[in-house]
Amino acid sequence: MSRTNDVTSIFLAAGQDPDLINLAGGLPEPSVWPVAELADLAAEVVRDHPGETLGYGPIPGLPALRDLIAARFSTPETQLSRDNVLITTAGMQALELTGKVLLEPGGVIAAQSPAYLGALDAWIPHEPRYRPMKPGSNDYDPFAALDGAQFGYTVPNFSNPSGRLVTLAERRELVAAAHATGTWLIEDDPYGVLYYDGTPLPRMLHLSGAENPGPYDGPIIYMGSLSKELTPGLRIGWVIAAPEMIAAMAAAKQGSDMCTAGLSQMLALRAFQRRIPERILPKMLETYRARRDALCDAMRDHLADHLDWQVPAGGMFVWATARDARLDTDALLPRALEHGVCISPSSVFDPEGRDRRSLRINFTLNAPDKLQEGARRLARAIRALLEETP
Repeated sequence: MSRTNDVTSIFLAAGQDPDLINLAGGLPEPSVWPVAELADLAAEVVRDHPGETLGYGPIPGLPALRDLIAARFSTPETQLSRDNVLITTAGMQALELTGKVLLEPGGVIAAQSPAYLGALDAWIPHEPRYRPMKPGSNDYDPFAALDGAQFGYTVPNFSNPSGRLVTLAERRELVAAAHATGTWLIEDDPYGVLYYDGTPLPRMLHLSGAENPGPYDGPIIYMGSLSKELTPGLRIGWVIAAPEMIAAMAAAKQGSDMCTAGLSQMLALRAFQRRIPERILPKMLETYRARRDALCDAMRDHLADHLDWQVPAGGMFVWATARDARLDTDALLPRALEHGVCISPSSVFDPEGRDRRSLRINFTLNAPDKLQEGARRLARAIRALLEETP
């Protein structure tokens, strides 16, 4: 565990410093949370369902919640039942369980690159080797990438950290490669509801189901979470996959946390039944779209001389790359903290730690005026660092 990065703890701790502008984490805006409604629901479910909320529960999750998730993600071609669903303690446990089930020591993971640092941390104990997948690049071949890998890993909707949206054609290629090679393929989808522009693209789970309509038993391991759709503190996630994979992951979960918190599961169940996520989504999208635009405007005002980036169509992040090869973003992090702003350097998203030219910037947590000031502080930090760098 000495290889685990400390950036996650840095940006989570940054929230305790009121004078520091945190542009590092993938943190939602608390004002969009339905606090009063969830408080009332919590009292209701504890009073009416003390056994389910306060006692031990089934390892795979509450049957009613598994049934609801199955119904929510079923299509005419992709028929899901509770046997296709595992409830997890947030999305991170789903990633950790996949490593327990599929990774042999030193095994190969074909991972969309750059990759989510939480996933890299989850799999560190297995000491995997990584085969980068870069959809859209000239040498990208999903069949070659997945062939012989123990599994593949993608975040197709507004990838963490790059913010990239994997195209429909690229999704079809990935699904075809998974079916042809027999390699399990993770579709990690924490940002799937956060589309600000355009029409949502079909999930790879459903593209896979269309290959063989009926009860789903294909190679896609779909992962979702309430962390960005409702609130992260509930720590509710889910895996949708072939029944054999769900059974294996449930066995691994038994040695992890025994069961996900019953109170959180009952709150999630009631929230879905009362359509709370759907009701709060318009405000969430309006808030985040405005903040994305504010950050990109601020970057054009203060950072255009130093960084290149693209405006993401959704998600939580802008991925920016230094124009000057001397700008090492590992060195920039402590200098940025000195100037009162926190960012995530690209090295933590590279399994080999070699990419030190880029940074991830979050826009969902801060109001437009703070984003403007954060960009201004970051520009000062960059100038100071470059003045010292030969």
